[in-house]
Amino acid sequence: MGECDDSMVGKKTLVLGASPNPTRTAYNAVCLLLKKGFKVVPMGIKTGEIEGVTIAPPFEHQEHIDTVTLYISSELQEAYYDYIIALQPNRVLFNPGTENPALSSLLTQHNIKWENACTLVLLSTNQY
Repeated sequence: MGECDDSMVGKKTLVLGASPNPTRTAYNAVCLLLKKGFKVVPMGIKTGEIEGVTIAPPFEHQEHIDTVTLYISSELQEAYYDYIIALQPNRVLFNPGTENPALSSLLTQHNIKWENACTLVLLSTNQY
C-alpha cells in the first residue's frame, strides 16, 4: 500500500477553546462542523465530550490539521503561539472577539493563512 497523504486524511479542524457547555459558541461550532462532515478535534481546558467526541487537553499532539478556529481571547492565545505554528495548519480563523494582530503577524511570517471570520457563518453559508 502507498503512503497515506493529506488528501486522504480529509479536512480536519482544531477547535481551540472547546467546552462541553452547549450554550458556548465553540460547542455549536463543533456540532455544525461534525454535521457538515468535517473531522473535528475539540480542544479545551474543560473535560468532557461534544456529540461523542472527547475534548482533547491543551497542547495535545495533533497531525493533519487543516484549520485552527479560535474561541479563546488574545491574552490566552499567547500560550498557544508556538503550538499553533508547529501544527502548520493551512489556515487559522479568528472568530469575533478573538482577533489578535500579534498572532496574525506571526502566522503571516510563517506563511500560514489567517482571517477574521465567524466559523458558524462560514459553515452556514457554505464558505468554510
